[in-house]
Amino acid sequence: MTMRLLHLLWPHLPLRLAKARAETPSPDGTSASWPHGPIVLGGQPWTDGTVVDADPLARALGVRRGIPLGSAHRLAPEATFLDLAPDPDRDALEAACERLAIFSPGIAGTSDVTDPAFGRIAVHVDGLVRLWGVEEALVARMADALAQCLPGRPQAGIAGTAFAASVAAAHATEGGSPVLVPPGDDDRFLAPYPAGLLTRDLDIRARLNRFGLRTIGAVAELPRSALVARFGEEGARIHAHAHGEETERFRPRRAQERMLLGLALEPPVEGLDAIRFVLRRLAAALADQLAARGRAAGLAKLVVTHDLAFARRGTPSHLRFEQRFPEPTADVEAIERLLFARLERTPPPAAVARLVLELDGTAPAAGQQLPLFTPQAARDARLAWQLARLAIAFGTDRVRRFELTDTESPIPEARWRWQPVAGAAVLGEDRP
Repeated sequence: MTMRLLHLLWPHLPLRLAKARAETPSPDGTSASWPHGPIVLGGQPWTDGTVVDADPLARALGVRRGIPLGSAHRLAPEATFLDLAPDPDRDALEAACERLAIFSPGIAGTSDVTDPAFGRIAVHVDGLVRLWGVEEALVARMADALAQCLPGRPQAGIAGTAFAASVAAAHATEGGSPVLVPPGDDDRFLAPYPAGLLTRDLDIRARLNRFGLRTIGAVAELPRSALVARFGEEGARIHAHAHGEETERFRPRRAQERMLLGLALEPPVEGLDAIRFVLRRLAAALADQLAARGRAAGLAKLVVTHDLAFARRGTPSHLRFEQRFPEPTADVEAIERLLFARLERTPPPAAVARLVLELDGTAPAAGQQLPLFTPQAARDARLAWQLARLAIAFGTDRVRRFELTDTESPIPEARWRWQPVAGAAVLGEDRP
């Protein structure tokens, strides 16, 4: 399954955050003035540090990120040098990631202001269209949610690989529409862009230019062996990027063993059919995220929040369900049916205002080799799920399966034994 990645980019975010802090009024109503002229962020020129950011005037004088502060002072002696504020910057980025976690369980980004990647957040958006609308609407919702955390609206790009998404975001208009790369078209999207984007190695960039390889499409026409022979391991990465192939595993900030999504119901709804529709949307979004990562979940946790405005006195504010699956799965049908069986057993006593679904206990998805001439080879797995639903409906003490132990035993009772149905055990009591 092709992954869909959203990259949100705030160019020169460290300087933006410093300016926003300077212009924010203090409790007594005063605010610091933002300096005019060239500005360099990173520390004072006599300290042992490097440039973290610079404004356009300083960059026009040759100041670049990563050069020593003393060198920046020689290039721009009239510049104002500002100290870093790593704690407020970290807090702002962390708050932005917390806001984004409302939309997706897959968030990646660094909160270290000295990291060159600071100001870029990657979001795994597979399956989120079911919850938040088309990708353009999803990006707009995220930008609105982040308005209180980070200054300015981000540039946004969505593609199937991290490299293509980063290029799309870099060439998007700030505050404008996101650049959306159709699924499977990463290589065609990248083809007209400069070949220098393929690598950070300045020497390799110069050599590509000397060879007349000025676009990514021109590099993509070369065989992989030629690039590896000329540039080594970096040549293999260049070839993969040019062909729209992923080279970096997506590593979310939160462990992907725990995936959670919630959806508010406005207005609150009554009746299991309406609740089942929302439950399926949540299960489908999380199942798509699992499948894109090659994972499967073994446990589901569902929280049902009641609207108490017109509920009877004593109605609990929440119902919580925990359900273990007969086997790890990313099958939305199986997840939704088993959870809905729990809801049928214990219907919400009031209108439902919010559903939160968490899939936990995930592991790498395991395939099953099926025999060619045995069409019912997967019947055991289907039977386990059906037994689990029956146990939920009629009680775990009324549904059992038997297991053969010693078929040669002279005592009939010792040849088999009763076993509880896998996945039918309730891991936590329903509670307010």
